[in-house]
Amino acid sequence: MQPGITLKLFLAILAASAAAAAAMAVATRLSFESGFLGYLNQVEAQRLDTLAVTLAAEYRRHGDWSFVRDNYARLRELAAPAQPIQRLALLDEARRRVVGNPELSEDAAVRPVIVDDRIVGWIGRAPYRGLSSAADLSFQQEQLRAAWIIAGLALALAACVAIGLARAFLLPLKRLADATHRLSAGAYETRVEVRSGDELGRLAGDFNRLAQALQRNEQLRRRFMADVSHELRTPLAIVRGELEAIEDGVRPLSRESLASLNHEVAALGKLVDDLYQLALADVGALAYRKEPVEIAQLLQEAVESLGERFNERRLSVETDLAPARAFADGDRLTQAFRNLLENSLRYTDAGGRVRIVARRDAGKIRIVVEDSAPGVPAQAMQHLFDRFYRVDGSRSRANGGAGLGLAICRSIVEAHDGEINARGSPLGGLAVEIALPAAP
Repeated sequence: MQPGITLKLFLAILAASAAAAAAMAVATRLSFESGFLGYLNQVEAQRLDTLAVTLAAEYRRHGDWSFVRDNYARLRELAAPAQPIQRLALLDEARRRVVGNPELSEDAAVRPVIVDDRIVGWIGRAPYRGLSSAADLSFQQEQLRAAWIIAGLALALAACVAIGLARAFLLPLKRLADATHRLSAGAYETRVEVRSGDELGRLAGDFNRLAQALQRNEQLRRRFMADVSHELRTPLAIVRGELEAIEDGVRPLSRESLASLNHEVAALGKLVDDLYQLALADVGALAYRKEPVEIAQLLQEAVESLGERFNERRLSVETDLAPARAFADGDRLTQAFRNLLENSLRYTDAGGRVRIVARRDAGKIRIVVEDSAPGVPAQAMQHLFDRFYRVDGSRSRANGGAGLGLAICRSIVEAHDGEINARGSPLGGLAVEIALPAAP
């Protein structure tokens, strides 16, 4: 069984802490040994100053070094009966040996013996190279033992901290991992609680936004499939019913029945064509042949192509089209303009008004198509360009259309680096505004 990330993080922190504790113990030992020896040498040097004063007094009393020559025991007695100085050497004024070690190293502590402002000799001591006395060794061992105990306690504390850190850092990750598993299994309603504002908290927030987007996409996919199946089933059911009626002799095969069948087949074909257009736009395969085109001319042609249908519904069309050129695919823009006008045709009450305005403004061409009542609720504005979306009530399925026209408009406009938005119209209905980059 592979170790989990919690164990790995715990072992990593523990190993780092153990290495730090061992390094601290070794450094403490080395520092203590050198520092303690230096301390001992400093203490001995201070005692040497006192011994130099004692030797000066004895020299003044005897007149020479005869009282101590070759008598090391006497020298140690003069040093300090309670704490004798170790490794002493007494030299005369010419640095010849009087008693003790005649050879002193360069780092030896040496003090002059001064009598009546004259140097009569030198007293020196060899430095400590290591600990030799039982008391010193015992003190050193106690200090080293204390250092290792402190290192052990530090390691134990580090282990406790490592456990706490591992839990604190990895519990949020474990919750995210569990939520990811549920999300990958299709539970798009899964969310995680955001408990902090650090990187883990931001990661949890990003996960929730991802889950929300996936949930919405799944809802759109299901609604899309339901709408497509419904839109395809309706004309197919009518065609099937017509054919069965003709086959059973209930309805004669006449020009009227053929016209009815042709109308339903045309509606079915338009739906399939619209779906195909959107599918091509989604994968970026919709072809655009861009060239300089006159927007006012395209709008006028779109209005004229639907003139008869406007007259049938007694809708007055007002145009205010200023000359403006754009680098665009004229056929695609005409398709978008026709879809906008088709939307007004379907949903504007008979006897109403449709107004089309085109202006060039600060490097943009702004096109507004607005109509009269009925209007669109404010909460529905943001969904008008969604596929198969239709506003309940006056703008309903009863007026025809599959709810793909505005979605195709948005796809075409965005492919021209433009923007499309919807708002309430001052005429009482809906206003759709398109902003396209103007040609130089």
